Amino acid sequence: MSEHIGKTGIVVRNIPRADPALIDELQRFGVATIHEAQGRKGLLGTSIRPIQQGIVTSGSAVTVLVAPGDNWMFHVAVEQCRPGDILVVAPSSPCTDGYFGDLLATSLKAHGVRALVIDAGVRDTHTLREMGFAVWSRAISAQGTIKETLGSVNLPLVCGGQLVHPGDVVVADDDGVVIIRREEVPQVVVASRTRADLEEQKTLRLAKGELGLDIYNMRVRLAEKGLRYVDNLEELGD
Repeated sequence: MSEHIGKTGIVVRNIPRADPALIDELQRFGVATIHEAQGRKGLLGTSIRPIQQGIVTSGSAVTVLVAPGDNWMFHVAVEQCRPGDILVVAPSSPCTDGYFGDLLATSLKAHGVRALVIDAGVRDTHTLREMGFAVWSRAISAQGTIKETLGSVNLPLVCGGQLVHPGDVVVADDDGVVIIRREEVPQVVVASRTRADLEEQKTLRLAKGELGLDIYNMRVRLAEKGLRYVDNLEELGD
């Protein structure tokens, strides 16, 4: 399927999606835990940032390739969205224009879309926050766009440095955005549960005053690296 990256003039109507219950469960773990649990992969670049704070979301990716300065394919994509989806958008060449604002957000919200992740710009951010429509974007720009050039919907694309296939699961929060391959969702959920449980146990131990040095068995390795303790500077001599 990756051989279709960059193709234009195509809309794929039917894409496979992961189990909705598992998608919703991933939301409770957050980006950092999932990224670690799946082997530190799938994390979008740090240039993709939330325009709001305190929102965690997850959903199936509907992918949209757009031309620079042209948001025509957004309107095409809305028709292909289902409740619980997240729109993942990238331009065919770098562009930070404001592709997306309150009108498109209203349309997506009416179709149950949970969020937008875009490797480009958005505008109307104050209104978007008031609406409660979550966005992770590369830029904020009042610069408008036109509707002239075809892109594609539901073909693989690269967003924030990561390959995203339609139907992959997107999890986004204040820390950023992570992509989970659709076929890997069940095992990533299990791994995330395990990691979350371990972190909870460590949190309880740290709260009781235990040291990370002991919880993580760091002392031997630190000594092997040459770390030594002295009671005062005089012990170091000249």
